[in-house]
Formats: sequence, structure tokens, C-alpha cells
Amino acid sequence: MNPTLLNDEAWMLRALTLATRGAALAHPNPIVGAILIKNGKVIGEGFHDYDRRDHAEIVALKQAGKNARGATLYVTLEPCCTTGRTGPCTKAIIAAGIKKVVAAMRDPNPAVSGKGLAELRRSGIQVVSGVLEKQAQHLNEDFARWIKTQLPLVTLKTAVTLDGQIAQKAGSVTRITSQHSRDAVQRLRHEADALLTGIGTVLADNPRMSDRTGEPRRRPLLRAIVDSRLRTPLRSNLVKSAQHDVVIFTAQSPDSPKARALTRAGVEVVRVPARQGLADLRAVIRELGRRQILGVLLEAGAGLNGAALQAGIVDKMILFYAPKIMGTGGVPMAQIPSSWFTKSPSLKNLRLTEYGSDFVVTGYFHDVYKR
Repeated sequence: MNPTLLNDEAWMLRALTLATRGAALAHPNPIVGAILIKNGKVIGEGFHDYDRRDHAEIVALKQAGKNARGATLYVTLEPCCTTGRTGPCTKAIIAAGIKKVVAAMRDPNPAVSGKGLAELRRSGIQVVSGVLEKQAQHLNEDFARWIKTQLPLVTLKTAVTLDGQIAQKAGSVTRITSQHSRDAVQRLRHEADALLTGIGTVLADNPRMSDRTGEPRRRPLLRAIVDSRLRTPLRSNLVKSAQHDVVIFTAQSPDSPKARALTRAGVEVVRVPARQGLADLRAVIRELGRRQILGVLLEAGAGLNGAALQAGIVDKMILFYAPKIMGTGGVPMAQIPSSWFTKSPSLKNLRLTEYGSDFVVTGYFHDVYKR
């Protein structure tokens, strides 16, 4: 393999690792890492933190100062060429005298895509694009989905036995996977902007739906419940812990006595259109997108899982399989009529990983970079 490419990949891998430090800190902007290299040494690096305003490239340039002239910039996302909360990064890169820019991927934002790299090339900077592109795209798949459609990326996550069941009986709590898997789920929660569950899970599990990683977040994790008939108990853990970070989507009036009681407890009650007597899940997802929620982690029971799949709102699935058999009488992963099987979409781009004794299957219904 070309030694230059190997060197570029090594530095880009470091930039990608740096970018992950922006998880839960960068949204609604993309997660980005940048490194400046000169004479084989790092002279500046940075990642994007929304509240600190500067994009990753600017953080690295400020660290390097005048030493940036003649350096190579490795950045996980195409530098922006538009003015928003900050000025265009392309202008700053050109003014700093950067010799070469290596970008992992184009910006999925239609207002930027390809234009930032083209501007750098016109200025005489050597530009290389596509280095570790797949890894970079994975970091910002939720941003890509949202910036193109104003809808969040919806990931259905569940723990399941080898025979496809999630609980021993309806309404029961069944611990299925290992501690390794449960730790991985907390990381998924940290990376998400919102958790979404159904009233069935609230009544059966009484969850808190919290991010227990202990890592910093720019915005509180939004905890959302689909509760068509407004049955969420006022004494539930979600309501008792609400600090204006719990929202209930319902088909009932927000002026009802129950809705007013929930509101007094710090819960936001949002009425959405009904579809066959239940809250319209597509309307729920549109509202979350309007709130600049980029990534939604669906942690629910068979009822909402099935409804979400049938409504076509699920983009990605993460299935934590325990090497166990539940046997007859268990609860399936999703309640879906068998007639749906003939039109069920297939998961693509499957990936298999291990967490302790469990194995995890990840796949996509939609390619967010082509939608």
C-alpha cells in the first residue's frame, strides 16, 4: 500500500478518535475532529463543542498559531464555506497558509457538500478526500439524516434471546444480556439526543431512562413517551425525576385534568394527530426533528417496536443477543401481523460485534447518506 496513504490513515484515525470527544457536546452541529501536522509532529488539534463555538479546525489553528503555515490539516469532515454562528473555516485555513488538507468525508449539508473542498483547491491547497470515509460517516449519520430531512435518525435497540424474545411474559421485567452489553447501551444513550419509549414499558418497567455514563452533555437527554391515552402514572420514576426533560406524546387533549397534573410535575404534554386511535408516530418524529433532535434511541416493548417498524420510522437496528433460549410463552421483539412479513424491508450493511458473552447485530433499513 502507498506509504503516504498509510500515514494519512494513521493521522485521520487520531482525528476520528478526537472527534468522539464531541459526543453529546456538538449537536445540533456535526461531530468533528481536526489535527495539524508539521514535520511529522502534532502542532494543533481540536474537536467541536457547540457551546465553545469554534469549529474543530479553528481550535487546531489557534493552538498552532503562526506555526500552522505549511502544515497539513487532517479533518474528519469537509471544512465549511458558509457563515453561520462562526465564519467559514475555509477562509481561516487559506489565511493560515495550510499546505494540504486531508478530509475524511464531504459535508452532508447540501449548502456545503463539495463546495468547501473546491474552494480550498482553487486557493492552491492540495486536497485529499475520502480517507477513512466510512468511519467518519458513522460518526455523523444522525446529523446527515437530520440536515437532509429535518428528521432524526431513529435507532431501535433491544435485548433479545436467540429465539427472538424480550421478556418472559407481558408486563414483566426480564434481564437478558450481560453487564458488558448494559454498559454499551449506556454509551448509546450518551450519544443520543432523545430516548423514546411507550406507555407499555413505563407501566411494566417503571424506568428512569437516564444517561448513566457520567460524561458531560450540552443538552439534557430528552426522555420521550408515546402515551396515546395519557396513562403515565404521576408517581412513575419518569414523572418524579422530570426536570423539563420529559415529554409525553399523546392523542388526548393537553387541557385535560391528567395533562395539567403532568404539566405541574414538570412534564411537557404534546398532542399529536391520531392514526387509528393511537398517536401518529410519524408526527412524533417530525416534532422531535423540529426540536433539533438528531438521534433518537428507541427503547421500547413489543407494541411500540412493532408500530415503529410498520410506520417505517426506524432507520437502524441494534440487537443485543444473549446466548439464551426463552422458550414458549415469552414476549416477541415486536408485535407485527404475519402478513407484514412479505413487505418487510431487509437490514443492510450488517455488522457483528461481541460484548462479553453476548453478540450484537447492527444494520440499517436506510442509507442516510443517499436519502
